[in-house]
Amino acid sequence: MQSIKVSLLRAGAILLFGGMITGLLVAAAMTGKVGADGRMVLGAHLNAILGAFILFGFAMSLKYMKYGETGLRRISLTLIVSNYANWLVTILKAFLHVHGVDATGQGKNDLVFGLLTAFVVLPSFVGIFYWVIGFKKD
Repeated sequence: MQSIKVSLLRAGAILLFGGMITGLLVAAAMTGKVGADGRMVLGAHLNAILGAFILFGFAMSLKYMKYGETGLRRISLTLIVSNYANWLVTILKAFLHVHGVDATGQGKNDLVFGLLTAFVVLPSFVGIFYWVIGFKKD
């Protein structure tokens, strides 16, 4: 279990650092120095920071989970993938200038919608669901 905890903490630290770097991109986008939507880049910056804290929180709750090592690894991977994808896809959509919250028939938007659904929304729901129901009884 210690290796899972270290992996989660490392992944969270890297994501937090990526979020801080994305903060530099926010300034460039909002001043027009790069061709990205500044508010969406700000969203990516916040997604990374909040995602890092989700990973930290899960890492710190491992000892309270009723799952074995295989189950914990699966939830960890799900949470890592979904939080990194949330950060990266949000950066992508900022440069594509699409929201991707629904399929509209526009290719770039629908690509983002598909990526968000497959790599962020569904895995997040699954990972968080198993985290919530996985606590040991007192």
